[in-house]
Amino acid sequence: MDKKKLHVIKIGGNVIDNSENLYHFLKDFAAVDGNKILVHGGGKVATQLSETLGIETKLVDGRRITDIETLRVVTMVYGGLINKNIVAQLQRFGSNAIGLTGADGNFIRTKKRPVKTIDYGFVGDIDDKSIDPKNLEKLMDAGFTPVFCAITHDGEGQLLNTNADTIASALAVALSALYETTLVYCFEKKGVLQDINDEESLIREIDPVRYERLKEQQIIHSGMLPKLDNAFTAINCGVKAVIIGKSDDLAQLKHENSFGTRLSK
Repeated sequence: MDKKKLHVIKIGGNVIDNSENLYHFLKDFAAVDGNKILVHGGGKVATQLSETLGIETKLVDGRRITDIETLRVVTMVYGGLINKNIVAQLQRFGSNAIGLTGADGNFIRTKKRPVKTIDYGFVGDIDDKSIDPKNLEKLMDAGFTPVFCAITHDGEGQLLNTNADTIASALAVALSALYETTLVYCFEKKGVLQDINDEESLIREIDPVRYERLKEQQIIHSGMLPKLDNAFTAINCGVKAVIIGKSDDLAQLKHENSFGTRLSK
């Protein structure tokens, strides 16, 4: 029997920060047929609110340190303000969205990151037992579209801040047992570019062999590497394909077209 199709779509903070871009993105998301899940990060709002409240934002290698004060802020912003705004917009566009943290329905249980050289604070790491796909299937079968923010829990009553890219990837992998899953990362660029300064230098298809070659030639490096490493890990764990592309182009999915850069086996 053919599996049902599922799109797990992650939206970046830069789109959330721009209300016009977000409006168009959510309209296109609502129009994507079939089962779908939206995962969102936080954008600049959490940092701005922290400054207003006099809470210092601490970053190490671009990663936020989540102390208890910061956890309160990101829970309010990600799980409250941003999540509920997104859900309200999706209802407006006829998509019966339900806003969630990982604690709701025990959908995503994580472990607090152990302290090695750096104490990241209240940050949750996902493992292969974190997600129960059957529960999510029930929710989608009931006609709901899950919208996850980047907050999870440890099962002991503690909320944890968790990387939204990682959440999206883990959801796609866990649900690939039940669905033919495509993972979509939407951000501000057209996709993976040959030349970071030239939007027209889009690389349309990457398989593992080509990926190794692009790394050797140093065409792909720094910030893009973790995203692509995670993408190929997801593919090796059962996800059919990963698309990395511009949020403006999401409407292409409605017409069964790929857009941006497509990664597959």
